[in-house]
Amino acid sequence: MKAAKDILKKYWGFDDFREHQKPVVDAVLKGDNCLAILPTGGGKSLCYQVPALVQEGLCLVISPLIALMKDQVDGLRKKGIVAYSIFSGMPQVEVDRILDNCVYGKVKLLYVSPERLSSPMFQDRFHKMNISFVAVDEAHCISQWGHDFRPSYRKIKELLGSSEHKIIALTATATPEVQQDILENLEMKSARILKGDLLRPNLRYVVRKENDKLKATLKILEKVPGPALIYVRNRRRTKDFALRLRDMKIPSVFYHAGLKQDERKKMQEHWFSGKSRVMVSTNAFG
Repeated sequence: MKAAKDILKKYWGFDDFREHQKPVVDAVLKGDNCLAILPTGGGKSLCYQVPALVQEGLCLVISPLIALMKDQVDGLRKKGIVAYSIFSGMPQVEVDRILDNCVYGKVKLLYVSPERLSSPMFQDRFHKMNISFVAVDEAHCISQWGHDFRPSYRKIKELLGSSEHKIIALTATATPEVQQDILENLEMKSARILKGDLLRPNLRYVVRKENDKLKATLKILEKVPGPALIYVRNRRRTKDFALRLRDMKIPSVFYHAGLKQDERKKMQEHWFSGKSRVMVSTNAFG
């Protein structure tokens, strides 16, 4: 744990882990299988990023959201940590280069979407990598009971093969049924289930029933300064809502899984940089 705290201080500037992070980090460092149920924004990523830097080898991170993977990798690289991501739409020559680096280089974290695990190119290189452990983010996507079921997640253990890599599964939401489904599907024997306090005292929740959602949104944007993220139910709605906000002189972009990779990158960077105040998205934007 001392080495983990040193890494935490060196790269993130924190003197110590949050109370709910400590047992998770400790479990990973000890080589235990672990299911961590921690609040959104509670620092789940540090629970595998720090141990990845402490241990020898490469941490394989399985994540369902391209935007989330890109954000994580960009943040790690800015700290001087060698990390890559592989997702759909990338040129094959780039994927080939990244996988070679993971086999022969000093890569510490590789982020992949679950669909990429099954590609012949990945399968060929994966078994040559020195894997320290596997982190399965948004693990509730494994379960048919989960609120965001994704069939490719149920093939993760099969695609990892018979290897005995230790696994940390992370989620912010899991009923007892979902927890059991995650443990069984990933074959996480003798796994520790660690839960943090899901209460977020810094957040305020308000539920409103509005006939005119655009009008209600404009009122909120007028009263509350700063960037805003608006989730809608379908792809068409993202563009329609963003364009209507632009008509009201509010710089807005939209994001959904149907956009080409360069379009998604452009929208994301516009919002992160502050060029656009509002991002309207489906849940494809993590």
